[in-house]
Amino acid sequence: MRKMKKEDGEMSDQRNVIIIYADDLGFGDLSCYGSCRVETPNVDRLCREGLKFYDAYSASAVCTPSRYSMLTGRYPFRNDRAHILPGDAQCIIEPGTKTMAEMFREVGYRTGIVGKWHLGLSDGSAPIDWNREINITPVDLGFEESFIFPATADRVPCVYVDGRKVANLEESDPISVSYTQECPFEDIPTYHKNPEMLRMHSSHGHDFSLINGIGRIGYMKGGQKAIWKDEDLAETFLNRALSFVEENTKQEQPFFLYYALHQPHVPRVPSERFRGVTKLGPRGDVIAEMDWCVGELLKKLEELGIREKTLLVFSSDNGPVLDDGYQDQARELNGTHCPAGPLRGGKYSRFEGGTRIPFLVSCPGLVRRGVSDALIGQVDLYASFAHMLGAELSETDAADSRNLFHALIGEEPEGREEILTEDMACRKVLRKGSWVYLSPGEGSPYMEHVNMETGASKDPQLYQLDYDIGQQRNVAWEHPEMTAAMESRIQEILKSKRTR
Repeated sequence: MRKMKKEDGEMSDQRNVIIIYADDLGFGDLSCYGSCRVETPNVDRLCREGLKFYDAYSASAVCTPSRYSMLTGRYPFRNDRAHILPGDAQCIIEPGTKTMAEMFREVGYRTGIVGKWHLGLSDGSAPIDWNREINITPVDLGFEESFIFPATADRVPCVYVDGRKVANLEESDPISVSYTQECPFEDIPTYHKNPEMLRMHSSHGHDFSLINGIGRIGYMKGGQKAIWKDEDLAETFLNRALSFVEENTKQEQPFFLYYALHQPHVPRVPSERFRGVTKLGPRGDVIAEMDWCVGELLKKLEELGIREKTLLVFSSDNGPVLDDGYQDQARELNGTHCPAGPLRGGKYSRFEGGTRIPFLVSCPGLVRRGVSDALIGQVDLYASFAHMLGAELSETDAADSRNLFHALIGEEPEGREEILTEDMACRKVLRKGSWVYLSPGEGSPYMEHVNMETGASKDPQLYQLDYDIGQQRNVAWEHPEMTAAMESRIQEILKSKRTR
C-alpha cells in the first residue's frame, strides 16, 4: 500500500474507502437498528465491528439532492437543479465543482463508482444521444472507473452505462428516449396498450414504457440487447464492484469505491434465490438481497487480506416508502414492521423519517466499536476524508462539509452543532442539538398516493427530540425565542456562500 504522512510526521498505510449507499432504506429496516421482521446479518456484522450512529442525516428526503450533497460537500439548496431528475437529464454537478472522488484521485487513489447515479449525464448542449459517447459522465467528475445506470430502476433508459457508452448496445438497434406524456414511438410495448405482458401493476405513475413486463417512467425504443434484466441488477453491480476491489488490490493501489446499491427502491425485483425469503414480500426480499451483497463484499475484502485496511461507510440516501408506484404488496405484507423505526414520516417528508438514516462506519483497528450520538451528515464525509488523507480543501471546495473524522471513527463523542436538511419540495429543516425546527411553508401535509406525511404546515414547528423522537408535540408556541432564532439561522445559512 502507498504511504501517507500524518500531521505528527509518522507514516502509516493509506486505507481504502468504500461507501455503500442503499436506496430508500429506512432507519428501522435493519435488524441492527431494531427490525424484528427483516434479518440483515451482514450489515449487522458491520455494526458489531464498527460504529453505529443514531443522529446521522442525508441532506434531503429524496435521492438526487442527497447524492449531490454527499459527493460535493454542498447543501442541495446551492444548486437549483438538485431535484429528482428524469433519466435523460443533463449532469447537475456544476463545472468547476470538485467532487469527493476528485479529491481522492488527486492524492493517489484509484476511484470508481458502481450502481445508481441519478445526477444527470452530458453537458446539456444537446439531448443525450445514447448511441454515442456521452460527453459528461462520472469519469469526468473524478471517477476513473464508472459502471452505472443513469437514473433509477423505474426510469428509462433501462441500460448500463460503462464509462461513456451504453453497454452491450448494437449499432443496428439504436436507443431513443422520450419523457413526453404521449408515446412518440410506434411498435413498442406500453403499459396501457399491452396489459397482457404485465408482470407487475402500477399503483401510480409508472405506466409509460413496458420493459421486462414492468411499467416505467418515460418511453424507450430500441437497444434490446442493452436492456438490463431486473433480476440480475444486484449481482451485476456486485460483480463489477468486486472486480474493482480485486484489481486494485493486486496492483497494490489504494482505492475509493462508491458502491451505490439500487435496493430497496422500486421496482423491487429480487433474484430468484431471494424471492420469498422474507414474509414482507418483494420489499423485504430485496433488503435481504442487499444484505447478501454486503456480505459478499466483506468476504472479498477478507479473501484479499485488506479488511483492516478498508474503511467502510454504510448508509442510505433517504428514508423509506412502501408504495412508491407499484402494486408489490409492500403495504399489505408489512405487518408490524416499522421501516422508519420510531421516527415520523419517511421518503419525501420533512419529518425525521425522511432524512435521519442508518449510518455505520467500520474499519477494524481504526474505528472504535460501539454507538455514537454525534450529530453528523453525509455532507461531512468529504471534509472528514480530506482530513484523513491530508488533502487540502480550497475555500470553494465542499462548502458545507465539516471535518468530523474523529467523531466518524469514534474518538470524539461530539459532532456538529447543527445541520440543515430538506424535503422533496425543498422546505427546510434545522436540527440543532436536540431541537428540530421545520420552517413554515405552503404545500399539502399529506401525499396520498404514497401514504406519507410531508411535514408541510403554514405554522412553524419545533420539536424536542430527547422527549419526543416521534415528533408528536409541536412546542413552537411554547418557545417563541427558540423558534425565532431557528428561523433566523435558516435564513442566514440560505444567504451564505459556505458554512464550513
